[in-house]
Amino acid sequence: LPARCFRSPLPPSARDAVPAEAAAALVAAADRVLGGTWSMLGTVRHDSADPDWFLDPVTGLRAPDRRSAFRINHRDEAVTGNVKQVWELSRHHHLTVLATAWWLTGDERYAEAVAGQLRSWWRANPFLSGIHWTSGIEAGIRLLAWVWIRRLLDDWPKAGDLFENDPDALRQIAWHQEFLAGFVSTGSSANNHLIAEAAGRLAAACAFDWYDRSPRWRASAAAELERSLAANTFPDGLNRELATDYHRFVLELALVAAAEADAAGHPLGTATWGLITRMLDAGVAVLDAAGRPPRQGDGDEGRALVVDEPERDPWAVTLDAGGALVGRLEWWPALAPSVLGTVVSALASPARSGDRSRRPTQPPRRFPDAGCVILRSRPVDGLEIWCRMDVGPHGFGSIAAHAHADALALEVRHDGVDVLADPGTYCYHGEPAWRDWFRSTAGHNTLQVAEVDQARSGGPFLWTTRPVTSTVSCQVGEAALQSVVAEHDGYQRLPLPAVHRRSVTLDSPSRTLRIEDVLDSAGEHPVRLSWHLGPEVEVQLDHVRARLSWPARGGRGAGELHLPAELTWTAARGAEEPPEGWYSPGFGVRVPAVTMIGLGRLTGGSRLVTTLRLP
Repeated sequence: LPARCFRSPLPPSARDAVPAEAAAALVAAADRVLGGTWSMLGTVRHDSADPDWFLDPVTGLRAPDRRSAFRINHRDEAVTGNVKQVWELSRHHHLTVLATAWWLTGDERYAEAVAGQLRSWWRANPFLSGIHWTSGIEAGIRLLAWVWIRRLLDDWPKAGDLFENDPDALRQIAWHQEFLAGFVSTGSSANNHLIAEAAGRLAAACAFDWYDRSPRWRASAAAELERSLAANTFPDGLNRELATDYHRFVLELALVAAAEADAAGHPLGTATWGLITRMLDAGVAVLDAAGRPPRQGDGDEGRALVVDEPERDPWAVTLDAGGALVGRLEWWPALAPSVLGTVVSALASPARSGDRSRRPTQPPRRFPDAGCVILRSRPVDGLEIWCRMDVGPHGFGSIAAHAHADALALEVRHDGVDVLADPGTYCYHGEPAWRDWFRSTAGHNTLQVAEVDQARSGGPFLWTTRPVTSTVSCQVGEAALQSVVAEHDGYQRLPLPAVHRRSVTLDSPSRTLRIEDVLDSAGEHPVRLSWHLGPEVEVQLDHVRARLSWPARGGRGAGELHLPAELTWTAARGAEEPPEGWYSPGFGVRVPAVTMIGLGRLTGGSRLVTTLRLP
C-alpha cells in the first residue's frame, strides 16, 4: 500500500516498568552478541556479530544457499549439516536481544547491528531459495522476531528506513506471509509447527498491515491459530504432543500472538483466551518446588520471542508473561518479573484475567486426558517429594513425532533435585544411536520386556505402533497416602503377549515411594528394569540396596533405593557403545549419570517391588 506506518509501538511507560535486574541481564547478553558470542542448542557460535547464515557450527558444513528450496533434502546431514543449528540463528532471537538493548539504553550500536544483519539476511535469502525456505515453523518464528524488532526500534530515527521504506523488507515480509499461507502444515506437522506458522502470520498481518492482502492474511491466520490451538490441547489444559517443553513453546506462541491481535484491535475469541488460561494454569500446576517442569517427551528449547537474557529459564519467563496477561492465582509460585511479561502486558488490552471462578482453586494433581499424574508429599512432612507418572496416550497425530516410549515411566525429585530422572532428548538429527536411546523404553524409568520398546520406531520422528495405557485407580491430592495404578498393552504385539501393570504409592509421612511392577502373561519373558538417576546423584550399590546422596540446600541429601531381588543389578555411567548412563540437561548437551539396570526373567503374575526412601 502507498501509505505505511507502524501502528502499535510500546507505550513509553513500558520501558520504565522493566525490572532493573532483568534489563541489566539483557544488555549484558546483547554485549556478548556484539562481541561475537551466541549460545544455542548446546553450541557456542562465535560469529554472531557477522553471521554466516548457512553455516552449521557443529559439522562445519554450509547448507545450500542458492538452490531451489524444493530441491533441498533438509533431512540429509550430508547436504545441510545439522539443520537445526543452521536454522536456529535465522530465527533471529539474537537480533531481538539487540533490539531490546537499544530500546532499554538508546545505544546506537545495538540498532545499527540489527539493521546490518537484517539487510544481510534479506539479501541472502531470495524467495524460495536456500535452506531457510524449507520449513514453515522457521518462517513463522522469524516473522515474530521482525515484528518485535520493528516495535522495539520504533523510536530509532532509521526504523522506517529499515522496514516500511526498505524494498527488501517489504518483499521479505510479504514473501513470508505468502509462503506460510500457501504451504500450511497438515497431517503429522499440524502440531507446534502449524501453531508457530499461524502465530507468525497473525502477528505480521496485524503489525505490518501494509499490503492489500493484510486483512485476508490476518483473518485466515487468526482462524488457523484458534483452530490449531484447540486441536493441539487436551481439555485438561496440557498439550497433546505429550512433550512438556512443547507445551511451554506453544503457550509462549499463543501468548505473543494473542497480545498482537489485541494491539491491532482484532482480539482472539473468548474461548481461545480461556484455552490459553487453562494451558497456563496446567503449566504452573505440574512444576516442582524448584519451579522445574516435567521432562516428558522431546524438547528442543524452542522460543517464540526472546527479549530477556537468553539463558533465563524460559518456563519462568513464559509463565510470568501469562500471569501478566490473564492474572495469577493464589496457589501460583512467586515468579520474578520478566521483560517479556512487561512488554506483552503493555501491548495487550488490560483486564484479560476473565472469570476466575472457572479456574482451579488448588493446583490439579491429575490430568486425566493427558495422563499426567503428580504425586506430591504434604508440606507438613518435610521437603517436597515430587513424582510424575505417565499414564497417558502415546504422542499426537499420525506419527507421534515427539513422543518417547515411556508408558508408566516415573520422574522423582526431592526438593527440586532429580533423584529418578527422565534423561531428556539430547538430539534430533545426525546421531541416530543417541536419538534412539534417549527416546527408548530402556532410556526411561519403566519396564522393558523381551528387549524391545513398548512402541516400534519407524524413524527418528515416527512410531509405527503405540501402547494404549489405562488407569486402574488414582488417588492423589492432599492425603497422606497417594497412589496410582495403571497398565499398558505395548507388549501385546509380542509372540507371547504381555501387559505391564505398575502401582505407585507415595507415603508422605514415612517419606517412602513404593513401586510395584507386574507382568500379565501366559509365559516367561526376559525383562529389564531401569532406574535412571539424576546427574548429581552418587550411588553405592550393595547387592539390592543402593545408597544415594546428592548436593542439597544446606548440605547433602541422602536416600535409599531398595531394588527387586528377583533381578541382577548393575550400574552404568557414561557408556557410549551402546549408550547407557546419560542425562541431557539441554538440547545438544549430554552428561554422564548413573543408571541402575536390573536384568532377569519374569513369569506371568510375578511382582517386582522397588522402594525409594527419601529424607
